[in-house]
Amino acid sequence: MQPTTTTAPAAPHDATTSRPDAMPKPMRIAESVFDICYLLFDLVAAIVFLASAHGRAIFQLYGLLALVLGGGDAFHLVPRVQMHLRGVREDTTAKLGLGTQVASITMTVFYVILYLIWRRLFPAAAATLPAAIPALILAMAALRIVLCLLPQNDWRSGRENLRWELYRNLPFAVLGVLVIALFAISGNAGGLGMWRMCVAIALSFGFYLPVCFLAKRKPAIGALMLPKTLTYMWMIAMGLQLLARL
Repeated sequence: MQPTTTTAPAAPHDATTSRPDAMPKPMRIAESVFDICYLLFDLVAAIVFLASAHGRAIFQLYGLLALVLGGGDAFHLVPRVQMHLRGVREDTTAKLGLGTQVASITMTVFYVILYLIWRRLFPAAAATLPAAIPALILAMAALRIVLCLLPQNDWRSGRENLRWELYRNLPFAVLGVLVIALFAISGNAGGLGMWRMCVAIALSFGFYLPVCFLAKRKPAIGALMLPKTLTYMWMIAMGLQLLARL
């Protein structure tokens, strides 16, 4: 799921930015510990997937998924942890803005990889899928990435830009809805329980969108990024559970 001033813990995926002097020290330490644990979880999960894949494309994709998730978020979270533990410096806002831009792009790639995982998990459903759906998924992902790269976003300034927030998140939301629909269509096919992915994705967007549009004016809303991050860990955990079943 851009830099702002907030008094609540935030987390990856377009997370808000808080100044250390606006948060009690225990909260800064707690958030830093959470962020580090989250990144380590992604790294360990990626290693487990790739080491256990044995040529199986599903788990190679899941390993890539975990690497993209953690690697992209690290661009934002590492400077954020440094900010919490060492204080704000002259380049803090720029680093956090750049990190948020990178995380926004990698989260888009995340959903494309998740779509490819769906195709591998449910080949029968994928075979009957209208060609327009994969085309729309790729088009929305490409549009989102292009919009995130445009200089009008002014990522490094830390200033609120609701117009461009809307522009880049509209295709992202459409992408999310499409992936939700695919996992809803496949349901509990094969007894894999991957219908839960619908719930996880819906929750992640439910936590993410209010932060995008409201957190700069109501900083406490930034706390929604914590449960949002947990939903992404849940998505990875679903893949780990598949290791014993496929």
